[in-house]
Amino acid sequence: QVQLVESGGGLVQPGGFLRLSCAASGFTFSNYPMTWYRQAPGKERELVARISSNGASTNYPDSVKGRFTISRDNAKKTVYLQMNSLKPDDTAVYFCNAPIFGTNYWGKGTQVTVSS
Repeated sequence: QVQLVESGGGLVQPGGFLRLSCAASGFTFSNYPMTWYRQAPGKERELVARISSNGASTNYPDSVKGRFTISRDNAKKTVYLQMNSLKPDDTAVYFCNAPIFGTNYWGKGTQVTVSS
């Protein structure tokens, strides 16, 4: 079955950085785009990054553009999210997502807290 396991979250000061990882299994990873979402308390889940199946194309909302970078290693079946210049507003649970044949598969998420 499809499994997505996020890691790398934690507590970081404003201006700091974190690198999230999402290890995938149970499907042909290299065939599908991958996305990262986040959800802050009391807010809707929002897309923060998307990468095409071969890694050639990426997309970001304006809120993270220039600070976040999504990448993938198809040999390792892992997608990454490099987050730089973190702000308190980036505090959220970050989820890995795999859209496969019209079904969205989610990991359990990893908490990112940006605070001094």
